Amino acid sequence: MQTTGNDRSFFDPGCCLGSKSSSAAHKNRTCLATTASLPQISGAGCEVWTRACSEEVLGLARRPEAVEWLRSVRRRIHANPELAFEEFETSKLIRDELDRMEVEYKYPLATTGIRAWIGTGGPPFVAIRADMDALPIQEAVEWEHKSKVAGKMHACGHDAHVAMLIGAAKILKTREHLLKGTVILLFQPAEEAGNGAKRMIGDGALENVEAIFAVHVSHEHPTATIGSRPGPLLAGCGFFRAVISGKKGRAGNPHHSVDPILAASAAVISLQGIVSREANPLDSQVVSVASFNGGNNLDMIPDTVVLGGTFRAFSNTSFYQLLQRIKEVIVEQSSVYRCSAMVDFFENEYTIYPPTVNDEKMYEHVRQVAIDLVGPTNFRVVPPMMGAEDFSFYSEVVPAGFFYIGIRNETLGSIHTGHSPYFMIDEDVLPIGAAAHATIAERYLNEHR
Repeated sequence: MQTTGNDRSFFDPGCCLGSKSSSAAHKNRTCLATTASLPQISGAGCEVWTRACSEEVLGLARRPEAVEWLRSVRRRIHANPELAFEEFETSKLIRDELDRMEVEYKYPLATTGIRAWIGTGGPPFVAIRADMDALPIQEAVEWEHKSKVAGKMHACGHDAHVAMLIGAAKILKTREHLLKGTVILLFQPAEEAGNGAKRMIGDGALENVEAIFAVHVSHEHPTATIGSRPGPLLAGCGFFRAVISGKKGRAGNPHHSVDPILAASAAVISLQGIVSREANPLDSQVVSVASFNGGNNLDMIPDTVVLGGTFRAFSNTSFYQLLQRIKEVIVEQSSVYRCSAMVDFFENEYTIYPPTVNDEKMYEHVRQVAIDLVGPTNFRVVPPMMGAEDFSFYSEVVPAGFFYIGIRNETLGSIHTGHSPYFMIDEDVLPIGAAAHATIAERYLNEHR
């Protein structure tokens, strides 16, 4: 059964019962036992971080009650997906969980986003981020917690990202007396072509933050395998739309027209030369025309043709060089055929994503944490990918580390790429992801105090 916009029942608290007091002083009164039941760590052994410290964190995440709770959180979010900047109930679920833990936060940022914090309240400050939004896709996976909202689905794993970060919050709150600074938890809306990160930054998400980390689930790696790389990891991504204008005329008398189809065709062919003849072959770049529309009248040369596509590159220099050359090629080729052209890169709609670049020290930090948590054979140096992520906006402001965690499990059918209606995850990844977040943050503070 599909839920309506007024149905809130699916966000009823799952970890404990009882109404929440409206007074901040009484937050979590009905649920203190859940957090208090987790063992308090003395901290004597983690003044210098060792593998044993990482194993303590992983042990908390793997407690049976913690695993079941993580799955419950993820499934509630998965069954009720919300699109970019519409994540109001997802945000409420997160805030309810934070209230139970007595974690302080600021809300809203970027319409539905949350900035929470755990620790001393003083420096150093390190941030961990999860994205919350779903996709406009009809889920084709038949299971108990299938999306209840027609045409919407968590088909990129953001439900898992949120569950992992909430799980990390619970671990970090339990170990708050050990933290040597402050962990900032960012729950971000609108990663999927919404530029939520940019708006979060504008609303103060990175205030005082000196480093930031985030994870993305990946069907390319076995469950719980962690992968990353130093330097460029994901490409910068932009889109373009060109309108080429000529003069309409009968196709049987082309000399009475100015043909924009001919001009547009020449432009499409010439665009291919930007990468093949102007770019360094060792500097991967893409220019793809994906749309070409000159109308449907078979006996008429149109007055305009609209074409569009995408471009990708792994450095800002190459990315903005592509942008400049795409415009030049389309405008100049059009003029050769007596046409005019206007090229729009949708800059006002914030659809340009810069490359995601991992700081070498932050990458090394992720690598060390991963090796301690899952072992050296389960960490991989991954190749760069032409996909894009709005985490890139954070990486332009502070040193950043972005990494993948595997969810591939052929037995379960967790083999499909993100944005597929058949996308699913192996939920065994959830405690590993929560522990990775918590360890990355706590160890960073320990080593940068």
